[in-house]
Amino acid sequence: MINGKKIVVVLPAYNAEKTLEATVRELPELVDETILVDDFSTDATVVLARRLRLSVHEHGRNRGYGGNQKTCYREALSRGADVVVMTHPDYQYSPLLVTAMASMVAYGVYDLALGSRILGGGALRGGMPLYKYISNRALTTFQNLLMGASLSEYHTGYRAFSRDLLNALPLERNSDDFVFDNQMLAQAILYGARIGEISCPTRYFPEASSINFRRSAIYGVGVLRTALQFRMRKWGLGANPVFEFSPDQRVADQQARSAVASATRER
Repeated sequence: MINGKKIVVVLPAYNAEKTLEATVRELPELVDETILVDDFSTDATVVLARRLRLSVHEHGRNRGYGGNQKTCYREALSRGADVVVMTHPDYQYSPLLVTAMASMVAYGVYDLALGSRILGGGALRGGMPLYKYISNRALTTFQNLLMGASLSEYHTGYRAFSRDLLNALPLERNSDDFVFDNQMLAQAILYGARIGEISCPTRYFPEASSINFRRSAIYGVGVLRTALQFRMRKWGLGANPVFEFSPDQRVADQQARSAVASATRER
């Protein structure tokens, strides 16, 4: 626990047998529970996860990266998580940063913490392909302009969330594909979530999962579409289920929490 908050790490897995153990071994002891959701892997991911004493949820069919994350967050919330940290079990992101990221949320400083591969300038040194780096920077610039944010990147798979934020966002309406990550972040910005970033070294190597150029291009189109839909929602033009929720609810949530805290102090 951190600050009395239950910390749960979720691992959306697909054929992660070769890298899972290295990832789990570096998770800090303060993690209360680690949940692996297996997206119908064809290797021994599930067998290894059980040997490592993880909580395992298996999909009966491949539901995609976004579909996997939906299950991850449902499982974590159902087990009483106060802070949920999502990272990939392919050892591309450093599990050693879970403590820092979870603390940013557990102490109430942020609602969402991102592990950025861009901050610190180590993405290319870590092996990020040049075309991915260039597209990352171009898409991020475009998204910041349309969404009015100032993030260093929108495409990291290393994130920590508060329970309140996960409950507030309509995640089930999002895509089951890779653009899920981007839709979720756009929803958080629209909601008014406090978002912090921390520099995260990353590793690219043969066993680390990475989508190919064709899938990257499809993802890029989805990112552009999400940013445009976000801007249309802000302007009150058109309707999209992904953004049809009340950002004003955040104000009500804050007022309710302040009232509870005030009543506690008075007692």
